[in-house]
Amino acid sequence: MTSSRRARLRVALMSSLGAAVSMVTAGSGRAAERAGRRAAAGPGAAMYRREKSIALRGSSSALYNNLSVLRPPHRPLAFLGSVHGPAVTVLSAAGDAAGCAQRQLQARAGGGASLVTQAAWCVLPARILLVLTCQKGIQMYESDGSIMVYWHALDIPEHPPAQAVFARGISAAGERFICVGLSSGMVLVFDIPHKGTNITVSEVLKEHHNAITDIAAELGQAPAGAGDLVTADDAGTLCVWSSGEEFSLLNRIPAFGWTCSSVRLWNGIIAAGYGNGQIRLYEAATGSLRAEVSAHARWIYALDLAPATGKLLSGAEDSFVHVWKLSRNPDTDDVEIEHCHAECVTDTQICGARFCDPEGNSFAVTGYDLSEIFCYSQV
Repeated sequence: MTSSRRARLRVALMSSLGAAVSMVTAGSGRAAERAGRRAAAGPGAAMYRREKSIALRGSSSALYNNLSVLRPPHRPLAFLGSVHGPAVTVLSAAGDAAGCAQRQLQARAGGGASLVTQAAWCVLPARILLVLTCQKGIQMYESDGSIMVYWHALDIPEHPPAQAVFARGISAAGERFICVGLSSGMVLVFDIPHKGTNITVSEVLKEHHNAITDIAAELGQAPAGAGDLVTADDAGTLCVWSSGEEFSLLNRIPAFGWTCSSVRLWNGIIAAGYGNGQIRLYEAATGSLRAEVSAHARWIYALDLAPATGKLLSGAEDSFVHVWKLSRNPDTDDVEIEHCHAECVTDTQICGARFCDPEGNSFAVTGYDLSEIFCYSQV
């Protein structure tokens, strides 16, 4: 049996196991839930336990990737953020869970309230900004949300089309750029100065023809020719880019009938989550499919990667959060994925899931209409 065949078989076995766990926990309460987690994790796998949750002033909207964390390089977790309607709740990670300081940012620039579609921190070498996208434009704040430094209004026609106009998909790119996606399929590239408000649109990427859903930058070390940015859209198309003074398109990965709701890029491996519950792994350099996992029973809403270890976190409408481990076989260069942990958040439609540290030793989860953030740490 070839190594690639073994890798595919390993993925299939893990997928079947995850589906079985879903059926057990859905019908049997907490005892079955714990048993399911032990079965899914397997011998020697990482186990996580629930910690004290963090209360939110509001709740979380049913949006893709509706949890953001700021974990500055070589420093502990600083902030968490969740979107509800026209506001973003920014929580300080300092202090205990019950006493977290909270700030609410309203999407009101450009006149009147507007529904927020996403909030994310963008960490650049010289600066950290909190970026909000909404139906009317793009707002950029200092990292603690205290000062708005930039507002970009969307070009909304006088007679609005049948389709909604909004911005969604946020990522830092390269040394000084922030990329933001639009409902038109375009991606705006903003040139960010080391300080001040002189932020400009340096380029517009026009490869997509459907609304952007997510954007991700390389979290590890990109192999030569692999690119350092990936964009995803509502149709499921992925585009791989190389950032720089001018962004260049390296690969276009065609859609296969399902929305790609969340995407991550690590060491030249693209991890993409889809509406059919699948996670697909692609080579960024070639666009070739290396593995596919039937990870969830329903729509995937969030993916995250721990850059130091290659752990992959997935959360979906099926109430499950899974932790996986990505790696490359040093002998064959095959991409491998191993299941590490399954967690059922009972009666919760997961809409956000993020690791809280670079090693993936802890993670946080938000759910639709849930007025708290659930926190987990490795045992």
